[in-house]
Amino acid sequence: MKKISILVLSLLTFHVASAQVQSDSVDKAMEQKLSVLSQQLETYQRLLDQSDLKRKEDSLVRANLMERLQLLQATANDESLSERAKYDSIQEAEQKQRTLELRGDTKGFNVNPIDDSLFVIYTRLGHVKPEERAANVSEKIEILVKSDFFFPDSLYIKDHDSTLDIMYKGLIVTSISDWDAFWVQGEDKHSLARIYKDQISDFVIRTRNQSTIENLAARIGLVFLIIGGVVLILYFIRKLASGIQGWMVISKNKYFTGFKIRNFELLPPSLHLDASIRAISIVKWGLYVLVFYLSLPLIFGLFPFTRGWAQNLMDWILDPAKNIWFGFWNYIPNVFTIAVIYLITRYLVKFLRFIAEGVENGTLNLSGFYTDWAMPTYRLAKILIYVFMVVMIYPYLPGSDSDIFKGVSIFLGLLIAFGSTSAVSNVVAGLAITYIRPFRVGDRVKIGEVTGEIMSKALLVTRVRTTKNEDITVPNSSILTGHTVNYTSSSKELGLILNTAITIGYDVPWRKVHEQLIEAAVVTDGVNVSKEPFVLQTSLDDWYVSYQLNAYTDTPEQMPKIYSALHSNIQDKFKEAGIEIMSPHYRAVRDGNETTIPKSIN
Repeated sequence: MKKISILVLSLLTFHVASAQVQSDSVDKAMEQKLSVLSQQLETYQRLLDQSDLKRKEDSLVRANLMERLQLLQATANDESLSERAKYDSIQEAEQKQRTLELRGDTKGFNVNPIDDSLFVIYTRLGHVKPEERAANVSEKIEILVKSDFFFPDSLYIKDHDSTLDIMYKGLIVTSISDWDAFWVQGEDKHSLARIYKDQISDFVIRTRNQSTIENLAARIGLVFLIIGGVVLILYFIRKLASGIQGWMVISKNKYFTGFKIRNFELLPPSLHLDASIRAISIVKWGLYVLVFYLSLPLIFGLFPFTRGWAQNLMDWILDPAKNIWFGFWNYIPNVFTIAVIYLITRYLVKFLRFIAEGVENGTLNLSGFYTDWAMPTYRLAKILIYVFMVVMIYPYLPGSDSDIFKGVSIFLGLLIAFGSTSAVSNVVAGLAITYIRPFRVGDRVKIGEVTGEIMSKALLVTRVRTTKNEDITVPNSSILTGHTVNYTSSSKELGLILNTAITIGYDVPWRKVHEQLIEAAVVTDGVNVSKEPFVLQTSLDDWYVSYQLNAYTDTPEQMPKIYSALHSNIQDKFKEAGIEIMSPHYRAVRDGNETTIPKSIN
């Protein structure tokens, strides 16, 4: 504050000096400023005095408050210690309760040396997991059991940092921490260590006593007794199997007459008897192996050091059996689901077959749907329905989600895709032929160079029987890509026109030729006389005229016979009329000799 006063006085002095050198017109203004500054200086001085007094008062108040605060802290420390102790006890009780609740849901690991459970470990110790701790402790206890000598006094407890170690001659058998004690109700670390020590000592002494000479001799006697029982059981099984086989031989004519499915003999009587005798032999040897195998756990279970082997032998049988049983039990809902899907699919297919048979028989008429489409459409729909059924059942099959099952499915899919290209093309062509309807079963057709009667149509091939009774199989793809002539499709309504050509010289009147050709057609069996035959002159060549005879028939399946009869009748009629039939490449040089016309019809 003194510095401020000096600064103010300096300013005043500066202003005064400045005012003296100024003009008389500003002297009065300067006096007024000096008066104002003097008043401000007095105000600043009064405020400084008040602030010094206030600071002294604040110091006294602060000292008083500090004294009261120290007194309150001293009182609060005693109370907080008591509250802290209560809080810690509550926390400890809650922690124990939570530990007990967690123990019911947490998996513990038994310390079970030589398959005899001693205690359970729930927590890890450092980086060691509880299951590893249990296995290590079991192994160390087995070392004590198998040692040459065991002195219970040498088993002691040693305090080591945060754990208590149960030791035997420098070997740490197990360690107990506070967390281990928390997992055992009503025990602390020290009492739990004593309990574990006593359990380990009692177990080692008891197990070693079981291996004394007297106990060993008694167990060896039980071994011989078990072996004798096994021999008796095997003897009984052999006698029973021999008796059953002898009965089979005696009763072979009565009970072993073979198996038949309708008229098919699936298993003849001799093979039936032989297969039954062999089956009894297989069962007998299977029982031998089972009895012998089950006797081993009984024998090994008599000795402490081989009990583990006995348990392993039983597990090799029981574990697969349990897995199979539980797998079957868990699969039962899927079996019902598959059965329901199958039944729905089967009855749906039966319903579609009923509809298809109705359409095929004509009892059910569908506009624009031909009767010969009925069964092919039914078969196609049945295949699609069963494929859809397999897709629906697939997720419910056992092992369907395994990688092996998926790999096999992919392999089969690729095999079918790349190995059945031609088959797929034939199937597609078969479906197209079914709905295009170029022919039906029984039609007379010409497919490429094959002429005959359609015997059957399938998805892959079509079978044709020729006039020589030759059955020819034609792939559907070749039918679809080639051309097909159907002689039957229009024969009933329009009539199939059979035609044959001959050449006659110009010296024979064409009207006479027409007359003889038509007469030959009329007298031919198989020609439909209700529709008049006709003749066409197809060409006028150098030395002859080509005539084409056309006659109707409604029995195209008799085409070869009709053509043969028609040709015979043409020759007869022309011979009767004295007309010479000239070959297309035949030319006669007339020198007055006789013609080539036969002298008689016979």
